[in-house]
Amino acid sequence: MEPRICLVTGASSGIGSATALELLGAGHTVYGAARRVARMEGLRRAGGHPLAMDITDPGDVERVVRTVLDAHGRLDVLVNNAGAGLRGAIEDVPVDEARRLFEVNLFGLAELTRAVLPHMRERRSGLIVNISSIGGEVSLPLAAWYYASKHALEGYSDSLRQEVRRFGVNVVVIQPGLVRTEFDDGMSERLRAVSGQGAYRDVAEAQARAGERIYAPGGKVSDPRVVARTVLRALGASSPRPRYAVGYLARPLLLLDRLLPAGLFDRIVAR
Repeated sequence: MEPRICLVTGASSGIGSATALELLGAGHTVYGAARRVARMEGLRRAGGHPLAMDITDPGDVERVVRTVLDAHGRLDVLVNNAGAGLRGAIEDVPVDEARRLFEVNLFGLAELTRAVLPHMRERRSGLIVNISSIGGEVSLPLAAWYYASKHALEGYSDSLRQEVRRFGVNVVVIQPGLVRTEFDDGMSERLRAVSGQGAYRDVAEAQARAGERIYAPGGKVSDPRVVARTVLRALGASSPRPRYAVGYLARPLLLLDRLLPAGLFDRIVAR
């Protein structure tokens, strides 16, 4: 495969870090962007290029894109991985927190995508990979705003794919299932703090305990490298699929959601 110039956001940990290292290992030039530059020292040692960026800061976004373009004259691959989560019942989560979540999971991503698209379009070549979640299709209790942001990302990605395909730019959505990352560290504690004392405390406690079991050492959750390898697979495809579901429980949960009536799916989730 011809070496590509790649930019991966949220590259300081988890899926972003694994993806940046996987692309580097395949011989590509990789820029990793994240707020925590010190956490990307491993990327630097491997030959990558860490860049400080807050995805919600348009000035940061412009500077990062300009840095890559000034160095290489092109940007071939954008992996939009930076994201955040938000747990708690809808009644318990302030709407201002939901707005901040959307700034990271959707609007910041859209700002970065807008910045790179003219250059990809001019070259009539490029790949944009949006890291979504099975939560882009499946919704469960006590994380409504997170699921809403991922549903929005999937709709955005579908329209983007339809718009830019004629310019030689491919858009891919990756839907990870349960993957072991820092994203889920402290998830149960946060859920208990937000909704563990009120009207939803029984559901919150049950979900918190389930999370502790699933993400315990030796659990079945997938390594983030399964997502990284899927990014590399999409990059190597002459005609990549619009969606790739990967990781523990991704395909079974998506299949159940697509096939079952909503009421039956809700009852299964409740149990």
